[in-house]
Amino acid sequence: QVRLVESGGGLVQAGGSLRLSCTVSGSIQSIDIMSWHRQSPGKQRESVASITNMARGGGDTTTYADSVKGRFTISRDNAKRTVVLEMNSLKPDDTAVYYCQIYAMYLGGGWGDYWGQGTQVTVSS
Repeated sequence: QVRLVESGGGLVQAGGSLRLSCTVSGSIQSIDIMSWHRQSPGKQRESVASITNMARGGGDTTTYADSVKGRFTISRDNAKRTVVLEMNSLKPDDTAVYYCQIYAMYLGGGWGDYWGQGTQVTVSS
């Protein structure tokens, strides 16, 4: 069984900061891509940021949605199986449920996507 647990969401004023964390546990042999997504009411889920595994060679590669570039930073700790999203200069439009997602190899073999339950981020104006 694989479990992803997010933490760090909450209520913050516009211009403030939050730090989201996601820890992976369970029968995972290797994690490739770790990502954060978000979904606001009435909107489709969108990708916010992702980070590849430096074991691929050349170091970690990060990608960001245009709407968060320069404000959000994604990082990972492979030893702790954790991915962190640092969010600065938050805007009301960042209000959403944020989900952690990984693309990983299960211990029994085979790759798949795994998702957390989500954590609410609310930015007040």
